[in-house]
Amino acid sequence: MAAARKRTLSGFEDVIDRKTTIFKDSGEKIHVAALILARGGSKGIPLKNIKVLAGVPLIGWVLRAAVDSKQFDSVWVSTDHDNIEKVAKAWGAQVHRRSPEVSKDSSSSLDTIQEFARLNPEVNVICHIQATSPCLHPFHLKEALELITNQGFTSVFAVARQHHFRWQEVKKGGSVATKPLNLDPSNRPRRQDWDGELCENGSFYIHTRATIEKGLQGGKWAYYEMLPEYSVDIDVDIDWPVAEQRVLRFGYFGLDKPEAVRLLLCNVSGCLTDGRVLISVSGEEMVSVNTRDTTGIRMLQGEGVEVILISSSEDLTKALADKLSQRTGCEVRQLGKDIQGEAKAMMDDRDLGWKEVAYMGNDAPDVDCLNLAGLSAVPRDAPVVAINAAKYSCHNVAGLGAVREFSELILLLKKKAKSQMEQDRIHRDTF
Repeated sequence: MAAARKRTLSGFEDVIDRKTTIFKDSGEKIHVAALILARGGSKGIPLKNIKVLAGVPLIGWVLRAAVDSKQFDSVWVSTDHDNIEKVAKAWGAQVHRRSPEVSKDSSSSLDTIQEFARLNPEVNVICHIQATSPCLHPFHLKEALELITNQGFTSVFAVARQHHFRWQEVKKGGSVATKPLNLDPSNRPRRQDWDGELCENGSFYIHTRATIEKGLQGGKWAYYEMLPEYSVDIDVDIDWPVAEQRVLRFGYFGLDKPEAVRLLLCNVSGCLTDGRVLISVSGEEMVSVNTRDTTGIRMLQGEGVEVILISSSEDLTKALADKLSQRTGCEVRQLGKDIQGEAKAMMDDRDLGWKEVAYMGNDAPDVDCLNLAGLSAVPRDAPVVAINAAKYSCHNVAGLGAVREFSELILLLKKKAKSQMEQDRIHRDTF
């Protein structure tokens, strides 16, 4: 990341040395707002902005980064759609209901941003974040904003470096030819000998109010370079599975470190089972447990994560608890109505904090724990109140692989963290 930051300011050092800052030394109190545009009429992917990507509504990824960056006096979503408004508020944003005049297919981003600026005169700087950039992290926003607030630029935009040889189609009469745009075909450079090109990646655009009133990217502008792994954009359906794999590896999962998970508390009914109780002709009650889910639990245990199965319902008989313990090797606990209090007691016994706990629940009684846990999940068929509280919503439903899916996510994040720690160690040893 250090190398990327250095390139970010390349070519601007002389400007920075002799510029006068706009805000830093003026004593003026400024209001910096984050603004995400999320119209309901997306044509490529209907309601794309709230479609679930890797367990989180697409817009939730950038809202989480914006809120956790603590760089903004306000975080807004500009929308014309009721469902987008509900999701935006659930993820900590205020909502600007845009007018019909700027909600058309022909409306530009500038039209919508200018309307927001006109209706919010207290805002001095607007950071327009695109909802389709799910690998955005808080540090990207913090570093880019400093170019405006501390270094005197009036417009900053995100770019990624590309090493693509580009050709242009040339039509002459009925024939088609090509000509090179950024290379000499007789002297093609090696990748390591070519700096490449800076291309806007669309993650964010930051402007002062004066710049917005005239247009975008005016005055003194600078670019902020993001590494390629963070430069993800979603436009059509084929982009979705690629973005999902990228965000699981490079996305921002919150202030709590999910790699620190040492304990999983998993509700039996509605997570490990599908919530049904089957009754045989002889009157015997039965439930089903999927072997994929029990395998997922074993995978966690093999990596040093303790798993405790919990239940606050009356469906968990001693016979069922014993059978589950036998099949999974887990402790099984019957809880009372105070799930949060009893979970905290288990954590205290192990000297753990909430950031070291993953929690999987399925309904309203689980909401407090879903909110507090460092990493939390619900099955796909959980009610909305639980989905809104969880950090991850599974693709699979209860009793049919949801626990396995969440287990794999926990292990993926731990592996990601271990790899990052190793890279940081190598970086420190090298420099």
